[in-house]
Amino acid sequence: MYKTKYPHLFTPIKLGGTLFRNRIFGAPTGYQDLTSERFPTPEATAYYARKAMGGAASVAVGECVVDSRSGKGGINHVPLDNPDALGALSALADGISRYGAVAVAELQHAGMYAQESQKMGNRVYGPVDIENIHGEVVHSAGDATRVYAMTEEIIEETIEAYADAALFAKRCGFGMVLIHGGHGWLISQFLSPYINTRKDRWGGSDENRARFAVAVCDRIRQKCGRGFPIEFRMSGTEANLGGYDLDEGIKIAKALDGHVDLIHVSAGNHEVRDAFVVTHPSMFLPDGANAYLAAEIKKHVKTPVATVGAFTEPELMEEVIASGKADVVELARQLIADPDLPLKARTGRESEITRCMRCFTCFSNLISNRQFCCAVNPEIGSELSAATAAPVLAKKTVLIAGGGVGGMQAALTASGRGHRVILCEKSDKLGGALLCEKDVPFKQKLSLYLDLQAKRVADAGIDVRLGAAVTPELADSVAPDVIIAALGAAPVKPNIPGIDGENVFGAEEIYEDASKAGPRVAILGGGLVGTELAIYLTQRGHSVKIIEMLPELSDGGNQLHGLALDVKLRELGIEVFLSTKALEITGSCNIAAESDGAHVNFEADTVIYAVGQRPRASDADALRFCAPEFYQLGDCLAPKNIRAATQAAHFAALNIGRI
Repeated sequence: MYKTKYPHLFTPIKLGGTLFRNRIFGAPTGYQDLTSERFPTPEATAYYARKAMGGAASVAVGECVVDSRSGKGGINHVPLDNPDALGALSALADGISRYGAVAVAELQHAGMYAQESQKMGNRVYGPVDIENIHGEVVHSAGDATRVYAMTEEIIEETIEAYADAALFAKRCGFGMVLIHGGHGWLISQFLSPYINTRKDRWGGSDENRARFAVAVCDRIRQKCGRGFPIEFRMSGTEANLGGYDLDEGIKIAKALDGHVDLIHVSAGNHEVRDAFVVTHPSMFLPDGANAYLAAEIKKHVKTPVATVGAFTEPELMEEVIASGKADVVELARQLIADPDLPLKARTGRESEITRCMRCFTCFSNLISNRQFCCAVNPEIGSELSAATAAPVLAKKTVLIAGGGVGGMQAALTASGRGHRVILCEKSDKLGGALLCEKDVPFKQKLSLYLDLQAKRVADAGIDVRLGAAVTPELADSVAPDVIIAALGAAPVKPNIPGIDGENVFGAEEIYEDASKAGPRVAILGGGLVGTELAIYLTQRGHSVKIIEMLPELSDGGNQLHGLALDVKLRELGIEVFLSTKALEITGSCNIAAESDGAHVNFEADTVIYAVGQRPRASDADALRFCAPEFYQLGDCLAPKNIRAATQAAHFAALNIGRI
């Protein structure tokens, strides 16, 4: 008999009349690249189905709106009140359920934050009258320049809209609905003692504020039947000074007890900037950051409880279930980084799990480009392409120059396609420039990823040559069919007097040996490298200033990680000087600078420059005609990020041998 290491995690759970195969649920994520009618596409189906293939017990489809007229917070919410969505949603539900997972539809209504409904010229409602929450008139309709308190009639209509949406989801083949009652949306607005100041039966007391949520649950039960499971997502705390705390969260859970089949305890409020990185824990928070909320709420209810937020390790998930802190663990970004986590954990292959780094690449790209992607999983966002990759018609010898993230991914993909791969790295270890960050506590998942990729390369039997730079001479000796140049980039050293001083270092040097930094540190450059280094050194006890020429810090195109950095900079009290140009560094490490036309001076014991990277393009050019096929990728083409390198490497390797 097979004995799994995680028996509690893989014990089924019955909710309503439905058996869920394990305790790992796929938390809701909202796919944004929809049809013009906001219906799911085949690409959306492939995205959600991929999680079901990996063994999750349920997969939730996020942002399904119950009232398109007055409840849309974003343009790409899936309409559950449009019967024409039947075909697309049925295909989506079937794509999930055919792999043994329960398809779940998240029921959402934005309430006073229904910005998209407002743009459409419709009235927006919340628990109480309020000035336009977004502070602007977005069209000419006079009845839509503010938020209106729901009347008794509108409340009843909205309750019915939730129930109708649930029944429609059931008809489409969804096996459960998840009522979104947290994160600042309509139901949580009714639940909040700070927002809901009504004096009628829908506000005032704890019981009255919970009445709307309970009525929604009960009406869904009436329409869909007792055997149809209902999950309710709530914020255990709103995680901000203007929101409710855990004591209020416990009251909410107690009011819901017995009215739903699963109480899903999240945290925060989407509309409060600093709370966002608690709802979606940043890399600066510990694993399972919000599990304590579910654990405390579970003490007060009989209904099963789910926890969510920053779970990557099966050991921690098992402990949470085994200890009774929660009955279910929900994963969102982790199932993007590795949809196969459930299957790998069940079969004792947890060492092969790709851990989510909590870098926000997925979420930021979704906001900016309406596409999911992942820094460490090139398959995400391209699930259909991965499933239909052209077969290899010719096996080739592939020489890869550079053993960083791009080089390792190219080697793995090419080797997996059956090619003979030679991976050369001029240093004595695979991992590239990012190895210098291996000791940074909040970069632990990055370190694990680099180690895992190196292990995968070794296990694949790839010919790895360390201490070997790829030169034209080496290429001639190998005679490859293909060369992939993944040579990375070199740090830019600013051209200012004193930059070669004794106590002046590049960021990589300090990452490699932080003991070189003195008590007072000035960092030239406010990009991701500079700000993350400032946080690291401050956590080590240094006093740090950031000096940036531009009027704002750069998030490198990752706005949500930029938000997390901003929150951490303020939390640690790190001084940031914007629109400030360093002019000279004296022998004593004082910096003469210019800010808004005025001369300023900064005293420091150590100066660190982090002003960008320069591609090793000339090294790549030397190899361009050393093989019939040549691919240049990653930072040696244009310095970007991990996601750009892994994706370019993966798809370049997929193309090899196609003709």
